[in-house]
This record gives sequence, structure tokens and C-alpha cells, in this order.
Amino acid sequence: MRFRAATEAPDGTDRALAYPADGPVEALSAEKIREELAGNRFRPEWIWFAEDEDGEVLGRALWWGRADSERPIALDCLQVRESVADPAALAAGLLAAGHAAFGNVPLYNISLPGDWRTRPGLVEAVAWRRRAAYEAGLTREIERLRYEWTPAAGTAGPTGRLVFREGTDEEFLDAFARLSAGSLDLHTQNELRTRDAEQLARDDVEFYLDCPGERSWWRLAELPDGTLAGLAVPSATPYHRNVGYLGVVPELRGRGLIDEVLAEITRFHAAAGAERITATTDTVNAPMAAAFDRAGYEVTEIRLVLERPQG
Repeated sequence: MRFRAATEAPDGTDRALAYPADGPVEALSAEKIREELAGNRFRPEWIWFAEDEDGEVLGRALWWGRADSERPIALDCLQVRESVADPAALAAGLLAAGHAAFGNVPLYNISLPGDWRTRPGLVEAVAWRRRAAYEAGLTREIERLRYEWTPAAGTAGPTGRLVFREGTDEEFLDAFARLSAGSLDLHTQNELRTRDAEQLARDDVEFYLDCPGERSWWRLAELPDGTLAGLAVPSATPYHRNVGYLGVVPELRGRGLIDEVLAEITRFHAAAGAERITATTDTVNAPMAAAFDRAGYEVTEIRLVLERPQG
């Protein structure tokens, strides 16, 4: 078995594109891959395939990044032919080869329908992908709900319970740090096991500054008397407007203020003409999921995230 990037063969990209987009786990079509290549979000050096001694392609892996990323951010598509006796072993070798070439270990996003656990073929397809990811070092797992808002859902008007304003970098750093305390977000919980809240806040700020959204969109949420209540960070992906980061300080949680913060982000994007707003939250974060439901956001998929533990 040989693992190589599309750059290592004269027709490497064409061979990877010719791989059928089939199987229980939704795969990317050749048209979509070409679109991502044109946007510099896929690159030939991030497209890897496995071939046997006869040169037949038995599997492929496609990693994704932003247009200006130096290295890939996430594995977006992983497929192995049904004829392969041990798909997990082949896939693990493919991931290991890619990771070694990249010098980093990107996370793996598996997009799934909400009922995937009731479909045996899909359960098995996820199982071998999970085994491969674990063998390649992606041993931390988070399951997330992907939500979507469209104008048909409408927007809620301001109630006056919160006031939103721009803030300084220092104020946002403080707000990010305060909101991490007691968070139900699994990524935040995992990061706080090895780092303090201030370090995590700096990384959060840097992450959202790197997203396609603008820093000028960010808002602090305050009670009418000026007390910090929370944070609203409207953001964007390369494809859609996005609910970036939102939350309420620990001492004010449980009062329904998260609805006010989410409504502010939704109104902001809607006023800019957004036809779609995406969002994600962990399946275990029931209060946040309920807030999205109340705001008219609908679940479009389950996203299984596999990543390497930090520290």
C-alpha cells in the first residue's frame, strides 16, 4: 500500500477527484472539491490517497483550511473502498501519512444526519472512521448540533433587558475569561484542564479575529445599570454568516438572558441581509440548544468532532 499526496503524481488531483462520492457517510462531489480548490480551501498537497501495487486508488482523505491557512485545519472527507478488508487500518495509515507531511494533527469533522444511530450501515461507517482517527491520535470526541436560521424564522426585537455596546480588546478578554467559568461547552472544559481562563480567553479572541467576520461586529452585553451580563460575537465562515461566540456571566445565568444575546446576533446578521445563519453547540449543552430552538434555528446535521487532546 502506498500513501501519497496529489502533488506526488502527475495526475494526482484528477485521480482523487475521480474517486466516487459514495458510501453511507456523505462525501464531497468532484464539483464541490473543484470549488474548494478554486477558493484555496482545498489544496493538492492536502489531498491524499492510498493506492495498491497496481495503482488502484483504494481510499482518499481531503483536508480543509481557510484561504490563508498555512496548514490544514480539519479533515473534511475520508473514504475507503468497500472491497478493503480492514478500512480502519488503511484509513489510519492515510491519516498518519498526511499528519507527518503537514507537521500538525488537524481535527476530523464527520457530518451526519440526526438519526444516524438508527441506521446500521451508517453506524458501521462511523465506527471504522472513529477507529482510524483514534489510531492517528484523534482520541477526544465531541458531538455537536449544527443549526441554521433563515429569514422565514423571523427575529425577536430588543426587550430592553440588555444593552449592547462596542468594547476594548481588554474588556473582551475579561469577558471571554469570565464566561468560561462553569461553561457547558466541552472544548472550553477540556482546555481549562491544562490552562487558565486568561490563556484560553486570549486564544478565543485570536480565533475569532482570524474568522471571516469583522472585529467591529463584536458587542458586550450589559444590564441597564452597566453591569457586564455577557458577550455577543457575530462571526462568519467562508460560506455563511455565523453565530460565533455568545454567553452570559455565571452569576446571571438561568434568567433567560441568553435569548437576548442570541437575538442580538441574529438581528445583526439579518439586518446585513443574511439569508442563512449557521451555528453549532454541543449535544450535551441543553440550555444553549434550547435557546437556538426558541429563536427559530433548526438542526440540519450532527457533527462528530474528533481531535487530539492538548497538553
